[in-house]
Amino acid sequence: MARSNYVFTSESVSEGHPDKVCDRISDAVLDAFLDADPYSRVACEAFATTDRVIIGGEVRGPGSVLERVEQIARDCVKDIGYEQKGFHWANMKVDNYLHAQSVDIAQGVDAGDKKDEGAGDQGIMFGHATNETDALMPAPILYAHKILKRLAEARKYEGVDKLGPDAKSQLSMRYENGQPVAVTSLVLSTQHMDASMTSQDVRDLVTPYITEVLPEEWITDETEWHVNPTGKFVIGGPDGDAGLTGRKIIVDTYGGAAPHGGGAFSGKDPTKVDRSAAYAARYLAKNVVAAGLADKCTLQLSYAIGVAKPLSIYIDTYGTGKVDEAAIEKAAAEVMNLTPRGIREHLGMNKPIYQRTAAYGHFGREPEGDGGFSWEKTDLVEALKKAV
Repeated sequence: MARSNYVFTSESVSEGHPDKVCDRISDAVLDAFLDADPYSRVACEAFATTDRVIIGGEVRGPGSVLERVEQIARDCVKDIGYEQKGFHWANMKVDNYLHAQSVDIAQGVDAGDKKDEGAGDQGIMFGHATNETDALMPAPILYAHKILKRLAEARKYEGVDKLGPDAKSQLSMRYENGQPVAVTSLVLSTQHMDASMTSQDVRDLVTPYITEVLPEEWITDETEWHVNPTGKFVIGGPDGDAGLTGRKIIVDTYGGAAPHGGGAFSGKDPTKVDRSAAYAARYLAKNVVAAGLADKCTLQLSYAIGVAKPLSIYIDTYGTGKVDEAAIEKAAAEVMNLTPRGIREHLGMNKPIYQRTAAYGHFGREPEGDGGFSWEKTDLVEALKKAV
């Protein structure tokens, strides 16, 4: 039987975290290629350290985009807010090592007619949803993201210039009867630009924004606060620690509340099922919960390179299902074409919509008018109900 009373913890990192700087650059390069040609193929990685960004990987698309890669990287770093000694958007060195996609990899995706286009790689992907929040996301990761996003808004748009771009949050939440009821501890480490600020000064500065984001009843007299617990945090971003694309996969998904297949998302075009099938799995799991078929759902998909149809579909509703899990698995396969092409067409994924996913989570966001976060829609509810 699943536990109903426990404490669970998840963390998030801000857009200025070194790894997230790299995710942002990789996805910005991807968006540039998709904007120029929606059928571009991109696998872009970035590495960042003191005064330097290195970009590499395999691409197939308009050569004109390659000429803009350095400026794309600088624009990302500028928007994030790095203008510090050791990492400045205008002064950093940018090395571009992107090259043509391997023909051995391309043949797996290109094989057969367009209906049978194969997956870009083998692998397993997971999607998850739970009714413990309105976004149908686990509460600890959802609110860890919200805290950092709110602080970034204050820093970038509301003149709170004492905060720097680099930050991490962590929430430990107490659950009763399977639902979140209180924050037992809150950890925030945030870069600050005034070296004289103490941990208490930083806490005083950030507390109003944190309490604005969290439900009032979740903060109690027993909540433990740890704000900049090591003290001064002035040197941040890639100058303080190196960054790499794809190193925050648990932050990007469910904060450890659900399994992860191991494949990162950022910098990969949607022919890569690491990304597109993980989005499809979230989409289906969310619609299962939104349809009332379960209170909680994890869905796994698996693929083989060059093979179009998923090899397996597995669903676990943790004992909360209102119908048999096998029936939900069958219904999921009926209401959505889960070939790589079917996923991309259903969710409209051949668009420049990925840079915005690079920080604050790929899931639990609002669907956007231009197709961004289309995998967060709940438009399969009625189809699923009929199919079971």
